[in-house]
Formats: sequence, C-alpha cells, structure tokens
Amino acid sequence: MSDRNAKSPERKSRYTKDRGIPGAFEGETITRRRFMTGTAVAAGGIATAAFALPALGFALGPIFERTEPSRWQDIGPEEDFSDNDYVPRVINIVPEVGEAGRTTIYVRRYNPRIDGDANSDQPYVAISNRCMHLGCPVRYVSASQRFICPCHGGVYDFQGKVFGGPPVRPLDRFYTRVRNGRVEVGDRFSLNSKLERFSPRDPSNHLDGLWQYLYPSRPTI
Repeated sequence: MSDRNAKSPERKSRYTKDRGIPGAFEGETITRRRFMTGTAVAAGGIATAAFALPALGFALGPIFERTEPSRWQDIGPEEDFSDNDYVPRVINIVPEVGEAGRTTIYVRRYNPRIDGDANSDQPYVAISNRCMHLGCPVRYVSASQRFICPCHGGVYDFQGKVFGGPPVRPLDRFYTRVRNGRVEVGDRFSLNSKLERFSPRDPSNHLDGLWQYLYPSRPTI
C-alpha cells in the first residue's frame, strides 16, 4: 500500500469540551485551560511563600543575631558586690522612653562553688526582676535567698532557677563585664533549665527541648 493511501492521524480538538476534560465549558481551549491552571498554581505558590518565608525568617533569625552587647551601663565599683548575696541596681533598658524604660536588676559576683561552669565567662551574675510567667516584677528576699513573684506565687532559687509556682524557665540575666574596677551590664539574655544561654525570649516562652524552636527571639522584647 502506498503512502498516499495511508490514513492520516486524526487531529485532536483544541477545545476542552470536545476532549471531555472535567469542568470544561463552551469555547474553552486547551491553551486557555493550561494558562489558567499555571496562573492558579503560581498564585498559590506566591501566597504560600508570603506566609512561609516570614515565618522561616522569624524562626531562623536568632541564629544570625549578634551576640555581643550593644550598650553597657555602669552600676558601681566592684567592692559594692559580694558573691553570697544580691545587690539591687536600677538600669535603663529602653533609653528612648526615659523613666518608663528603667528596671531593677539584682547583682552579685560569680561564685564557682554555686554557679559551676554555667556562664562562667560572666564575672558577675545580673538577674532580671521580670517573672518568667507573665512578666510581673519579682523581688529578692535575702533571708530566704529566694526571688518571689507576688502576682501568681512564682518562686526562684538563689541562681534564679524555678523553685515553685507557674514560671516556665529561670529568670533572665544580663551580660556583665568589669572596666577600670567598675561593674558594667549589657544586654539581656534568657536561660533554659540548665542555665544554657539563649537570645531574649518573652515571659511564658519555654526554652527546653523542642520548645526553643517554637518560641524564637523577637528584636522588640
């Protein structure tokens, strides 16, 4: 049989309705269907990225944060502090708002017998007075060597670890250093139950195990 008599293949219709494609309507072409499908997929990808990328950056951002304090505040000469009791000092954590940005911290010398190797690079222990339950101010009771929160009964031991009540982690601390015989405090950092150091977290944010990834640091706290 010659090639002339060979039957040419049947050409497929360019319309989706003729091909029985689900959801087809009169006059819709295959090209239009593919274009609309591609547009919908692209729009979905953009919407997903709009939600996913900020969340990913929020979670991974603390990894790339600076670790050195940006501002140091003088809180007095070294002879004002001992290694067996805390001394209250007032610092300004938000200079832009004046008196409203001031807070109380409790300071003592680093004591290897009490503190072990945890944060041994810090010559002083400077503890925040903000409770790690809901942020109420705690006070140090020298007679019992405990930090007490009057709001909901949170209690912390001499190192600032949770001793009782609803707080979820130890009290935050501040970086410390000594310059020309005077003690200075820098930025705040948070701790987990093992006193391992983390970038600052909000009160009520856990830092043990997988919780540390669910509560990333925020630059505004």
